[in-house]
Amino acid sequence: MIRKVLLIFAMLMLVVQLFRPGRNISTSASPNAIEANYKVPKEIGVLLRRSCYDCHSNNTIYPWYSNIQPFSWWLQSHVNDGKEELNFDQFNSYNIKKKKHKLDEIVEVIEKDEMPLSSYTLVHRKAVLSAPDKDKIIAWAKGLNNAIN
Repeated sequence: MIRKVLLIFAMLMLVVQLFRPGRNISTSASPNAIEANYKVPKEIGVLLRRSCYDCHSNNTIYPWYSNIQPFSWWLQSHVNDGKEELNFDQFNSYNIKKKKHKLDEIVEVIEKDEMPLSSYTLVHRKAVLSAPDKDKIIAWAKGLNNAIN
């Protein structure tokens, strides 16, 4: 009986490998990207790409396990949720009130150590933000918020 259950489970796992979610990969730069419309110092851009862009842009660098179901569904769900909350590649399409709110949220989630997610930094150790990194992003977000009219 156990063999039969394991065989059925293995067959189901093989079948689900055929059903893959779409990938979050854009082939061109977005004209609405934050970097295309606002001053983003090089160092801040590097930090954002390293720690934020996999879930908050139109380009995700996928890890090896993203090719295995059901992990890819879970991962793509996180990416979709992240982009819905904040998409740096669509930032300029937001109205001024929303832009300012998103910048306030960046400050808040970094100050509270809510971002990057611990489930992300567990696997992506380079995405961990040091205290000076956090201070730089916070200062940049506050400065940009003040500059947006």
